[in-house]
Order: sequence, then structure tokens, then C-alpha cells
Amino acid sequence: MNSPAGSTFVYVTFIRTTPDALWSALTRREFTERYWFGAHHETDWQAGSPWQLRFADGTLADEGEIVESEPGRRLVIRWRHAMRPELTAEGYSLCTLDLEPLGDVVKLTVTHTIEQPESKFIDAVSGGWPRVLSNLKTLLETGDALMKEWIAAR
Repeated sequence: MNSPAGSTFVYVTFIRTTPDALWSALTRREFTERYWFGAHHETDWQAGSPWQLRFADGTLADEGEIVESEPGRRLVIRWRHAMRPELTAEGYSLCTLDLEPLGDVVKLTVTHTIEQPESKFIDAVSGGWPRVLSNLKTLLETGDALMKEWIAAR
């Protein structure tokens, strides 16, 4: 979604799990590598701490800072892409993950925003987040990720 003020991508999914288990999957390397195609986060998950997303070979994909961290409830990351110059040039975005328990499921809402209108970065994450979050949901509900490697959209 684009507006004169910026660009936003929102993804909502419902996962049969607990807020604590989902938080653990979002923040612990042994989970992240399984659904994020081998990538992992480097941070201590405390507000104000640096944050990086790295591929299995150590390549820096994204970087930023933890803005908010409420285990089992909410995570906000100040996020900048680090690999493609045209995306890096757009500056920092804000990625908010809200976890809401609803009975025996958790509603996960990912909202990724940037002040850049018609953002190429938001276009890129709108293709990436659905793959990552589908993998996460399947991993938590079945014990195995949906996709083992990145599959290009056709």
C-alpha cells in the first residue's frame, strides 16, 4: 500500500501455537534458520540494541536497531536493507510484529513501513514476508518448514 506519506506492507496470519512459543521462534537462532532459509538475527533483543539479519554464509542482508521488545507481545525493529544499493538508499523502515493470543492460536501481524512513497524496499518485502511467515507458521504447526530453499515467484 502506497500513500503520499510513505509505503506500508501488512501481513496477518494465525498460528496454532502460544505467544511464548512464537516469540521463541521469532528470536532464537535455532528456529530462525529453519524458516528464514538459513538466515539468522544477531542481537540481544533489548530496546536500543543493534540488530542484523545475516545469511548462512555471513553476508549481511539487513541491519538496524531494536526499538521495542515485549516478549510474547510486540517487537519493533528499525530496519535498513544492506545488499541492494537502490533499497539501501531509501533509508530506514520500521517493522512491527504484534502477537495477540486468541484461544489456542496467536494472531501475528507484521507491519513494515517506510517514509518513501512507492518504495522499492516495501515492494521487495511484500514478496519476502509471505514466504518467511508461511514457513514459520508451518514449522510451528507441523515441526517442519514449508520450503527449505527460496522459491522464486512466477
